[in-house]
Amino acid sequence: MSTTMVERGATRAGVRDWLGLAVLCGAVLIIAIDATVLDLAVPSISEHLEPTTAQLLWIIDIYSFVLAALLVTMGVLADRVGRRRLLMLGVAGFGAASVLAAFSVSPGMLIAARVLQGLFGAMLMPSTLGIIRATFLDGRQRATAIGVWGAMWGGGAAGGPLVGGWLLEHFWWGSVFLVAVPVLLVMLVAMPFVLRESRDPRPGRFDVPGVLLSVGALAPLIYALKDAASHGLSARTGALVVAGVLCGWAFVSRQRRAADPMIDVRLFRNPVFSTAILTNLLSVFGLAGVLFFGTQYLQMVLGYSPLEAGLLAAPGTAASMVSALLAAAVARRIGVRLALAGSILFAAAGAVLLMALGVDGRALVFVVGFVVVGLGTGLGLTLTSAVVVDVVEPERAGAASGISETSYELGVAAGVAVLGSVVMGIYRAGVDVAGLAAVQATAVRDTLGGAVRVAGEIGGAQGDVLLDSARHAFVNGMHVAAGSTAALLACAGAAILVLLRPRPTGQDAASADGNSAS
Repeated sequence: MSTTMVERGATRAGVRDWLGLAVLCGAVLIIAIDATVLDLAVPSISEHLEPTTAQLLWIIDIYSFVLAALLVTMGVLADRVGRRRLLMLGVAGFGAASVLAAFSVSPGMLIAARVLQGLFGAMLMPSTLGIIRATFLDGRQRATAIGVWGAMWGGGAAGGPLVGGWLLEHFWWGSVFLVAVPVLLVMLVAMPFVLRESRDPRPGRFDVPGVLLSVGALAPLIYALKDAASHGLSARTGALVVAGVLCGWAFVSRQRRAADPMIDVRLFRNPVFSTAILTNLLSVFGLAGVLFFGTQYLQMVLGYSPLEAGLLAAPGTAASMVSALLAAAVARRIGVRLALAGSILFAAAGAVLLMALGVDGRALVFVVGFVVVGLGTGLGLTLTSAVVVDVVEPERAGAASGISETSYELGVAAGVAVLGSVVMGIYRAGVDVAGLAAVQATAVRDTLGGAVRVAGEIGGAQGDVLLDSARHAFVNGMHVAAGSTAALLACAGAAILVLLRPRPTGQDAASADGNSAS
């Protein structure tokens, strides 16, 4: 969040640059809306496409997995070919993939469309932060720009449930993907006029082996996470983890020796940088998990409509937007260390509140808990983005942003896969399927939506008993997931306070030694 001597003397951004920021925020807004709209549409997708549990998880997080595997590569590519050029390609491709997703007729087709969204989405995010770093050279202006950029995540997440809820009330589930298309078309027209092209003037050779190793490290680890979430631990899971770790070790070794590395791995020696990346991952881990099971809870346990569920989720995502706008001021007042630790601990407190959710309870418990989670995660995500781009040269901003966005998307994927699997594992163990036909029992165990559908088909007292059992089992799973999240975030907050504690300088140490000797 600091301003260097060079940046203090740099030219301040003008009107065109701030208009360009508005266009960049449009890209962030659309991606955030797309993510939360999909969470809200899960019950409708389950009903109409009838995916299995594994397919449903793939629909939710394959987008994030593809993003995570390609973000570093796309960040490096943006630095070389031009960030505006890659951004425009990403916007056009993302719009086309959204249309394909909207008109999918099977789980497989929707999964394929989500893969394409991930591919083109990977071109968007590093480019947006990279352009901000290259455009806003004045430190205070850049902090403000990143705060607005971060707030758009909260704004999109807040608007997503509202827009999605209204669309799902009036149209079919695929309409939630089409909301992005008009905005993307406007962005394509505006970008050549308000965004300046920027790239690394001395990019060096493009490291193809490094690209392959980075994907080889992330893809097996991502698939292992998914495989374990769907089927439990197995020899295949272990083999995938080993393969990913070996590729990761080879990638890091190559980056240390390369004349033109994809990423400067020495950045991770900086405790502020590495702690920011960890905070980024864990913040979104908790937020994504809460959104995933929270929207299902509101609709299928408490019985709210999609629009009502969207309205109830909106205060939490709006809180994230507000804290993002205040992030720079908070960091200047109390310091990055306390701000990062406080953001994580605040989110942990929100997760604790969610452990009080009940089958017959009111939605107020969820709203309050989610607001607290949103305040913490909005602050943390914006601070980490600012820290990451602040420690690199402008020409390397795309690669650094790719690292930050990779941790973000891994957090999304892990939050959905891990916490979703915890919830569903306890749900399957607790739901009572006695007396059901084999096909019905499988549908009930697959998803809570399946249980609601089967209970409606059976009807009468037996249907009521089944529905009550399914709801209790699902809420029990939510309690365990929320408690686990709270414990993880609390440990991370304590670790941040330790890792970023001020180190005594040589003069301070000598003074302390003299005092102790006297």
